[in-house]
Amino acid sequence: MSITKKAAALVVGLGMVGGLAACGSSSDGDGKGSGDPKTVTLVSHDSWAASKDVIAAFEKSSGYKVRVLEDGDAGQAVNKAILTKDNPQGDVFFGVDNTLLSRALDNGLFQSYEPKGSDMILPEYRVDQGKHRVTPIDTGDICVNYDKAYFEEHGLTPPDSFDDLAEPAYKDLLVTENAGSSSPGLGFLLGTAAKYGDKGWEEYWKKLKANGVKVVDSWEQAYNEEFSGSAGGKKAGGDRPLVVSYASSPPVEVVYADPKPDTAPTGVAAGTCFRQVEYAGLLTNAKNPEGGRALLDFLIGKEFQDDMPLNMFVYPVREAAQVPPEFVKYGPQAENPQTMDAQKIADHRDQWVKSWTSLLLK
Repeated sequence: MSITKKAAALVVGLGMVGGLAACGSSSDGDGKGSGDPKTVTLVSHDSWAASKDVIAAFEKSSGYKVRVLEDGDAGQAVNKAILTKDNPQGDVFFGVDNTLLSRALDNGLFQSYEPKGSDMILPEYRVDQGKHRVTPIDTGDICVNYDKAYFEEHGLTPPDSFDDLAEPAYKDLLVTENAGSSSPGLGFLLGTAAKYGDKGWEEYWKKLKANGVKVVDSWEQAYNEEFSGSAGGKKAGGDRPLVVSYASSPPVEVVYADPKPDTAPTGVAAGTCFRQVEYAGLLTNAKNPEGGRALLDFLIGKEFQDDMPLNMFVYPVREAAQVPPEFVKYGPQAENPQTMDAQKIADHRDQWVKSWTSLLLK
């Protein structure tokens, strides 16, 4: 699953299951296209969400009915889309991020299309400009979150950097996700590789292992069960005050709390962030390519980009799109996040994950 992502699961953790949903669309898990030329099917990870009135406006203006097929976390959804590319489940795939993009492109998952309004996408997020197989839709930062109450009660300064996490003061405090099965887990691994280099990241992870880092399979387990700072973690008795999550997680803890706190109960270690970008593309062999093109135009249009932040808790990629004040106050983007060239990710990702797995899980 991706950053876009966890908002629905966070709401569940806050006890507000109906508070965030993929409104205005139908969801069908049968894995088959609708076959209706007036229906356009969006395949996504499980965290797709949009306002009902925004989807309704698109359906009215375009004449297409939107059908959403949610297909697991980001990695699972991408892999399934690749396996079914000759007879795809839908027309547009949303939610492949920069950590997995090369896998999708190398396997011919998408066909070329440059959506209307692409010139409004911020230049730093544009990729594949020669072929236009994918379009950036949103961005956010994978970062370590901390439980403010824990650190205040223990008179301990929260960590702010990768180096801090390996210090004895933070022994047995951090929980992260499996880099082989979780999007934020993989992003965090790439962040350490960007920080310490091809030869240094393994030594860093040896230090984290010696310092008691805990690895779990998924973000949901890490954040809503193990992390002491989240609403879900409190209910589950989580005892880890540090978790790999997102810079946009603290705003969720405020926006969906009742009553709303004056300040977010969680904070972000700004020196541990890795920039994530999510893309959408027109699937190869899409049954309704015209509808798919219209949907891609919509996804980077101002109405959807303005609506997206408080539904999926990510930042828009369109110039002059509105950023909610809650983001500015509680979840600002990292000023200097770690980044990595897409080709380098493609060249090293699988081997890094294999080495990480051998080091941490065996």
